[in-house]
Amino acid sequence: MINKMKTRENLTKKRWLVLLASCVINLCIGALYAWSVFAAPMAAHITQVSGRELTASDLAVVFSVGNGLGFLTMISGGFFNQKIGPRLVIFTGGVLFGFGFVICAMASSVAMLVVGYGLFSGLAMGLAYGCTISNSVKFFPDKAGFAGGVATASYGISSVLVPPIANALIDRIGVSSAFMAMGIAIIVIVGIFSQMIIKCPDHFQPDGWTPAAAKELTGSSAHEPDKDWREMVRMPIFYLMLVMLFFGAVLGMMAISQASSIAQHMIGMTPAEAAVAVSVLALFNTFGRVVAGMISDKIGCIQTVRMVFFAAIAAMAILYLSGSQKAAMFYTGICLAGICFGAFMGVYPSFTAEQFGRKNSSVNYGIMFIGFNLAGLVGPMIVSFVFQQTGDYRNAFLIAFVFAAAGLCLSFAYRKMLQKGRQDVSI
Repeated sequence: MINKMKTRENLTKKRWLVLLASCVINLCIGALYAWSVFAAPMAAHITQVSGRELTASDLAVVFSVGNGLGFLTMISGGFFNQKIGPRLVIFTGGVLFGFGFVICAMASSVAMLVVGYGLFSGLAMGLAYGCTISNSVKFFPDKAGFAGGVATASYGISSVLVPPIANALIDRIGVSSAFMAMGIAIIVIVGIFSQMIIKCPDHFQPDGWTPAAAKELTGSSAHEPDKDWREMVRMPIFYLMLVMLFFGAVLGMMAISQASSIAQHMIGMTPAEAAVAVSVLALFNTFGRVVAGMISDKIGCIQTVRMVFFAAIAAMAILYLSGSQKAAMFYTGICLAGICFGAFMGVYPSFTAEQFGRKNSSVNYGIMFIGFNLAGLVGPMIVSFVFQQTGDYRNAFLIAFVFAAAGLCLSFAYRKMLQKGRQDVSI
């Protein structure tokens, strides 16, 4: 009994080191979102090597592949996490991610970039990211929203911190050498910090904390037995949560994917001013992940999700009403949109663990993440289609407004489903 108490006390202290290491690892693999910095110089490099004229837009498929397949390895990585633990899975993910950059350093064709950046780095990201998030949430049942928010925020802030570093390397040593240097650095850093990762024991409770009874209508299911993925996908409430995640993420992806172009066409900003707007959006995206996670610890996940949908409705309305020379209104809308998008990313790891249990959250969250991947495909397509048809982005925000309103309605349906206990009814 004494040994068990000492073990719990030690793990309670070590969990903070695990969270720190997870954040550093996520910061590294977040380099996947530095593609916009690499695209143009890499297109010029391949043009010079192959003699075939290419532009940055011709390489868009590289990022699409890398961004669209992560859920596959998040799910499979979740299975391996449960079998062999997160340390080896994260280490493997980091090595493969860095090796993808090394392949890009030697690329002489778009196909090699797709293999390196899209397949190796994109799939490896899912391996590492899924394990760092789920393991962190398991270690902090008392602060699950905070842990999930901080861990996802470290991945999000990478889109702010890594591009200037990548750009400086490209200017100094060239795009191929920059890929090589970053690839090697990522392998080394993730290799070191992955050794600080330890697997959270099932049903871990930090020292001095005991689980409180689930509060009525908070959405908590801490008193329910853990569900594996087979049980989860047979529950109607899973699909409700998946669709809510899609609605929440798609409106964010619509704004993020075309933020620079929207700022230039709608507001009349210069490219430099639009770049500042993109950075502001990324910062508020990161801020939203941490704050929403902390709020969810206080008021519950579903109440937080509902509050974010209300804010998203306001954000889309503000963006729709903003126009030429209305920069202040545009910044208000884009900051709110960033907070909302980040909030969904920060809350959903703990929301999934809260509803279906922590034991199998690695796999369960990987499956839930399909909603985000679908949003990543659909959101940019909607914005592009609207702009091609109308020559304006405003109507895209009307569509996003409808998504936010639909998500808000589903959040109330979630409450009714919990009240009636229908989450235990198989489809």
